[in-house]
Amino acid sequence: MSTRQTVDAAVGVLRRADGQVLLAQRPEGKPWAGWWEFPGGKIEQGESALAALKRELQEELGIEVLAAYPWLTRSFDYPERQVNLHFFMVRDWSGEPQGCEGQILSWQYPYGLNVSPMLPANAPILSALCLPDVYAITNMQELGEAVFFERLQTALDKELRMIQVREKQLSEAALRTFASKVIALAKPYGAKVLLNSDVELAQALEADGVQINSHQLMQMQTKPEGMIFGASCHNELELAHAKQLGLDFVLLSPVLATQSHPDADTLGWASFSNYLVDYPLPVYALGGMQQEHLLTAWQHGAHGIAMQRAAWISGND
Repeated sequence: MSTRQTVDAAVGVLRRADGQVLLAQRPEGKPWAGWWEFPGGKIEQGESALAALKRELQEELGIEVLAAYPWLTRSFDYPERQVNLHFFMVRDWSGEPQGCEGQILSWQYPYGLNVSPMLPANAPILSALCLPDVYAITNMQELGEAVFFERLQTALDKELRMIQVREKQLSEAALRTFASKVIALAKPYGAKVLLNSDVELAQALEADGVQINSHQLMQMQTKPEGMIFGASCHNELELAHAKQLGLDFVLLSPVLATQSHPDADTLGWASFSNYLVDYPLPVYALGGMQQEHLLTAWQHGAHGIAMQRAAWISGND
């Protein structure tokens, strides 16, 4: 009786400043020849995933990896074997990537590929790559409406590309008006707008998605189709349920102390990082985040950072 093989592989997402990522076409003579994938390869026994990544990218592309951060780990069942793919975001390297093994290379935008077919395991990866590094949460209650919309316009001009509408103090009618205005401002920029908790209103306003709280998450049995769904998580149980549902991303908080909850227990970066080991969904760090925390978040396995107050700070603050 044959047993299916399980293989662990390290995979690199080489990402340029303009958002393009490097794809490679599998050459003739290899399984799935002609299909496109992210470069990488098998982790050898006794080898760390990062060491395997550096070795494989040197062998396949002729580059030296200078900065690579753990990102997602996803498992995929191919007919012949199960593969555990340990993805790293590679943000700096020396040398120009070349097809050292005869493979064709192509720089592509994740949201508009013009090469195909992609290996089946990569569909969720491409979706995750369409999520921006920074996720801003509205703060009109503190700023006032006029100042908030002025700063939203400035942030959009500076390439803010995902916003959560969260204004618990507003009546239903006022929230509808406020959210509609945010959506209208964001749309010309291609920025995604998610509504906090309210699926029906998000659908009615044709928002891009919904950010559910942890209570809603634990009550949810299936992920609704047709919208982006993120969830707020604070512990392993909630992270596991978000994973089971196959949500698009999660927020994990609080990482650091916040102005609104200065005495609350915080995760700290070490615990945050431990929660993300082998986790398959993109995770935003939330709680006390400033723009300068983005690199630290990447180093600890985050997709990016989520901010409320700090997202709307102007040069005069």
